[in-house]
Amino acid sequence: MRIAVLGGGHGCWAAAAELAETGHDVRWWRRDAAAHQALRAAGAITVRDHRGTRQVRVGELVTDLAAAVRDAELIVIPLPATTHPDLAARLAPLLTDGHVVFLPPGTLGSVLFGKALADAGNPADVAFAETGTLPYLARRHGDTEVVISGYATRLPTGVFPARLAGKAFDVLRAAYPSVEESEDGLSGALMNAGPVIHPPLILMNAGPLEHFDAWDIHNEGTQPAIRRVTDALDAERIALREALGYGAPHFPLADHYATDGDEWMYGRAAHEKLTDSGDWREKIDLLTHRYMLEDTRLGLSLLVSAGRWAGVPTPVAAGLLSLASAVTGRDLYAEGRTLESLGLAGLSRPELGRLLREGYTS
Repeated sequence: MRIAVLGGGHGCWAAAAELAETGHDVRWWRRDAAAHQALRAAGAITVRDHRGTRQVRVGELVTDLAAAVRDAELIVIPLPATTHPDLAARLAPLLTDGHVVFLPPGTLGSVLFGKALADAGNPADVAFAETGTLPYLARRHGDTEVVISGYATRLPTGVFPARLAGKAFDVLRAAYPSVEESEDGLSGALMNAGPVIHPPLILMNAGPLEHFDAWDIHNEGTQPAIRRVTDALDAERIALREALGYGAPHFPLADHYATDGDEWMYGRAAHEKLTDSGDWREKIDLLTHRYMLEDTRLGLSLLVSAGRWAGVPTPVAAGLLSLASAVTGRDLYAEGRTLESLGLAGLSRPELGRLLREGYTS
């Protein structure tokens, strides 16, 4: 299958490598032409994972976005949600009937990209899918190497508009067999684990993060008090899903840490694989890191906004968001990805359901 991978983040490197290695025809786009020079010279990515170390040729490296997506059956965008508005506007005029765009994860990016398509006057029937996490626990090392500590074994995914879900899932599963169907794009967005796991970890470890040169929030930073806050925050997410009529499984984050029970998105012992790798011992700048600007500013604001719209209390999410605003000196809700900012807050439940099912039809 012809697949376009867009972006240069850690997940993009892992996606380009894995999809090429599993036999797909990959075109990898980055807007920065210089960013791929070392990889062009090397001719392959060095991949390190549980199977060892090997060289993987990743297909065509391009800087022309139109060339990257032309004739692609699947467009994979494993980028932070902070990149979505700019990329959605760039991509919207280039999409054609049958394209499937995958946002792992999305923070309701599926609706944002769909609206950009409509705003561009493009009538193409395009499916935008989003899931609960990146398909990889990955970190890039240098200019030619990526280390993949874990692969997702379950990827709960929603499609916007939901009427295109059937074909979209056929395409998605050809690349990612671990994809599991969620009801629609909002259901997929409310599977996003980042806004549940990361805000408590960075805010409740703010002192060590500012004091030490490097700190592993997933190792020594994950303590019982912080886990209790995470569980309470996740309970708000699940209550919101239930109030909106979305069914189980809800993929509670507690399963990520458990040794028995239901398997979470990265399978068994994923937390141990993550901490054992040492790749998450890093310097986190509380003002600029994506855990703050993506998972907190965008992810928590979406939870709080959807809770207000649905009449579901989200005191932990709102409290963490207020604390983060104080830490950064910014109104993160006002900057957030909310139902208000997406133009959805004024819709009734039937109207929102119709939009999620049919999309931005004329």
